[in-house]
Amino acid sequence: MDFEGIGERAADLGATVANEGPQALFDEIEALLPEGWRDQIVRFPITAVVLSVGVGVFLGMKKGDELIAAGSSIIAAAAAANLSKVLGQDEGE
Repeated sequence: MDFEGIGERAADLGATVANEGPQALFDEIEALLPEGWRDQIVRFPITAVVLSVGVGVFLGMKKGDELIAAGSSIIAAAAAANLSKVLGQDEGE
């Protein structure tokens, strides 16, 4: 998985969600899934929801603190990048 430019992608996604609403977030999540998975989710939606809830609960119980720390770190990095862009633009850079 390519982690370079994740701050820029997060900032772009944040701006898109702000402009277009939550549907942009769902579209981005859908783009992450392989085509084969999308077909299975369409064919078996209840199974996909149950499996997702199970994985979410498992990860929340086992890795909750790490997930919160990682999410907070990504959000803070995106906010800092946006702030530096705004301050840089105000100074005429």
